[in-house]
Amino acid sequence: MPIDTHTKILATIGPSSASKQMIEKLVKAGADAFRFNFSHGTHEEHAERLALVRELSKKYQRDLTVVADLQGPKLRIGTFKTAKVILKKGQKFVLDMVDEDGDETRVCLPHKEIFEVLKVGNRLLLNDGKIELEVLKNKNYKAETVVKIGGELSAHKGVNLPNVKLPINAITEKDKKDLKFALEQGVDWVCLSFVQGIDDLHMARKLIGDKAWIIAKLEKPSAIDELDAIVKEADGIMVARGDLGVECPIQTVPGLQKRIVKACRKYGRPVIVATQMLESMIVNPTPTRAEVSDVATAVFDGADTVMLSAETAAGSYPAEAVTMMHHIISEVESDSSYYSRVQYDKDLSDCDDMADAITYAASEMIDILPNMAAVVTYSASGFTTLSMARERPSRPIIAITLTEEVSRRLGIVWGVKAYVNKKVFKNFTEIEKTARETVKAAKLGKKGEYIVATAGYPIGVQGMTNMIYTIQL
Repeated sequence: MPIDTHTKILATIGPSSASKQMIEKLVKAGADAFRFNFSHGTHEEHAERLALVRELSKKYQRDLTVVADLQGPKLRIGTFKTAKVILKKGQKFVLDMVDEDGDETRVCLPHKEIFEVLKVGNRLLLNDGKIELEVLKNKNYKAETVVKIGGELSAHKGVNLPNVKLPINAITEKDKKDLKFALEQGVDWVCLSFVQGIDDLHMARKLIGDKAWIIAKLEKPSAIDELDAIVKEADGIMVARGDLGVECPIQTVPGLQKRIVKACRKYGRPVIVATQMLESMIVNPTPTRAEVSDVATAVFDGADTVMLSAETAAGSYPAEAVTMMHHIISEVESDSSYYSRVQYDKDLSDCDDMADAITYAASEMIDILPNMAAVVTYSASGFTTLSMARERPSRPIIAITLTEEVSRRLGIVWGVKAYVNKKVFKNFTEIEKTARETVKAAKLGKKGEYIVATAGYPIGVQGMTNMIYTIQL
């Protein structure tokens, strides 16, 4: 098993990584969590693969995190009479709701919600932004457009409308069925795709409750407009650079990534950087230099987790991709400037509750006092641990929590190694003893070194983190 890193790796399971042997290879290579993409695969396939993850979790005594990624409202065109058509710059092209095969002049767009908000001058992007149309007229569910950027177009390609907020729910009927199944399977996180605003998260929260934590995937400009509100409402955030790079000018994505990561740090929410991180490793055994720099940048920015998509789901080198990502993370985290870059530049006014103040103080103690081995957080809900992780302390974070559910959820949080302890502590002596034993079990620290612990009094009361103290090993 590789040495643990602070930054976590989320690997997507698909046809290339569906077997127990391959999932085990990914775990050994350094994967901390697994993404199940509900845009593909059947419930039966997902159930079999999830059971394998849980089996390996027990085998290696690691709380491997499971993330269910809902498809969301995918907007696609209809079919054509031929395998493909060629659209030329300057030609007219019609989108309508006539359920007939299209040609070089028209195609069906079976989404009335789009026609209800389209205005003259709006841009439509087809096939991941490769084709651009501009609306000339929209009436009676028929939009006349002019081709601004032409190219090859085939059936069922995706449609994006930059800067247009659509009157559609982020959770479709398919998503509701997938969500019910995922929650029954006991997934740890649920990814909500194409979040347009805070209302989408409120809807998801009503359906999910406390059965899983929610990740808002940011891929729409309207979500960026409500960034702070969405980050505060969600439990975690994904920088979904695929559609984000289609919906927004592609050159703005690096800046948006940094802005989103900064907002997540401010509010203590874990953030995942995703899409095309080692894209060339789908077909090649090694990445490009630019891809290595991209992963390194995300790590230097302070991302909690970096994600592999097709690289592990459908690529030829899934284990090699995880290994490479682990090597990149390890190299960055060993850089002498790493901690100074990622530690949170806190405005003390951000400490708006006792837990924030306690975790800030604990992080400062780690940097000031010599011989510090780790920081221990006692957290029933996990939120005190999130607050501690925000500070990016220079020592590992050991989270002691009451349930496996919370322990697994913390698996994609920066620097956290979670342990379940269901014991009800009667006094501080028991707390100290458990902290020592847990740190030793994690193979951290030597005799005579210190750990900083945060906890609450009265003992066992959720949301009562109000104490900080040091313990000698």
